[in-house]
Amino acid sequence: MGIIRNLSAYLTRIRPNLFRNHHKLIMARRLHASRTVGVDKNVWVEFTQLAADYKAVNLGQGFPDFSPPQFVQDAFCKAVSGGPQMHQYTRAFGHPRLVKSLAKFFSRIVGREIDPLEDILVTVGAYQALFCAFQALIDVGDEVIIVEPFFDCYQPMVLMAGGTAVYVPLRPKEGSTVLSSGDWVLSAEELASKITPRTKAIVINTPNNPLGKVYKVEELQMIADLCIKHDLLCFSDEVYEWLTYDGAKHVKIASLPGMWERTITVGSAGKTFSATGWKVGWAISSGHLIKHMKIIHQNSVYHCATAAQEAVSHGFDREYELFGTPESYFQQLPAMLHQKRQKLASCLRSAGLQPIMPEGGYFMITDISSVKVDLNDENTENETYDFRFVKWLIKEKGLATIPVSAFFSPEHRKEFDKYIRFCFVKENSTLEAAEEILRKWSQKE
Repeated sequence: MGIIRNLSAYLTRIRPNLFRNHHKLIMARRLHASRTVGVDKNVWVEFTQLAADYKAVNLGQGFPDFSPPQFVQDAFCKAVSGGPQMHQYTRAFGHPRLVKSLAKFFSRIVGREIDPLEDILVTVGAYQALFCAFQALIDVGDEVIIVEPFFDCYQPMVLMAGGTAVYVPLRPKEGSTVLSSGDWVLSAEELASKITPRTKAIVINTPNNPLGKVYKVEELQMIADLCIKHDLLCFSDEVYEWLTYDGAKHVKIASLPGMWERTITVGSAGKTFSATGWKVGWAISSGHLIKHMKIIHQNSVYHCATAAQEAVSHGFDREYELFGTPESYFQQLPAMLHQKRQKLASCLRSAGLQPIMPEGGYFMITDISSVKVDLNDENTENETYDFRFVKWLIKEKGLATIPVSAFFSPEHRKEFDKYIRFCFVKENSTLEAAEEILRKWSQKE
């Protein structure tokens, strides 16, 4: 017994050491894949947490703080209570009812018959549609031209596919007062100069986040001409397509001659019906492109929530019948947001800021170069000016926004670090709370 007790005591002493040594051996191996290097930072994670920590009025992250329209809520409830099939798997590449609804609706928009089974892929939000496009169509060594400012997931998605991102910025027109997102333009010469034999695709976002620019037909035609001339693909992120103001008209680049066969159009039910948490998106293109995206989808996510897809299909069926009428949600939502847009612009001007009026989307950027504040925070001294300004605004004033340089490449970031982005797709009470903060701030200045 004494031998057993001694052995037991010895094992008790060495077990922690064995565990620690084993732990060290495991951790000595490199765990991460190389595709994750350089894509770990995320502006949304950082500033959402900071806004929560300081209980700030949040005009940063782009989602509504109001409910979707009642008709899609009712459709969702009906789907959930619609029997066992609504709680089980549906077709992997898109719920049959939804792809038929999307094909019927968008065939009228693009002016051609869309095949619901071949030309549409339903995804977990627009994010996954973009991911499938980059993974399926961009290869190692391919160059992808991204028009700036760009939604921040484009760059890491290019890198994770093994591609190289090349950047061309929209810039304010020279020699004129910049009052609107339409005053930011894309240089045809600069865009053409970036095309090489390795270029595979051009990525655009219209209406643009964060700027709100809605590309005019002439601008889209210039991009289309280059795509056709150099045999390029076009990834067109159009999640804010129904949100346009002051007579701006959204045009799908896929509807231009010669572009259907080379354009992947990305859409979002979350932005369309103010239901971002449902995470239903889609890619629409020629079947010869969609078939490659289906391979990525079936080997990763495979399937999207059945009930949510059913509800979205009812939403599109309703909008097909009401399209262009005052009862259409696609008319009502931009009309409501136009008022919120005007309200935000007015309170920014009253605080001495100069908003850039967006032609479309959820967001408004404003020039902060004339604002004089003390940004002597040692923790932020190595960051761009707008990052430092937004952190100061959250911590000192309790108002959360997003720095616009986060939407630019490292090579162009310093050119655009005197702007911040506000989201106006919020309840009036949220906008009024922000207005009160800005009013008190301007009175002290």
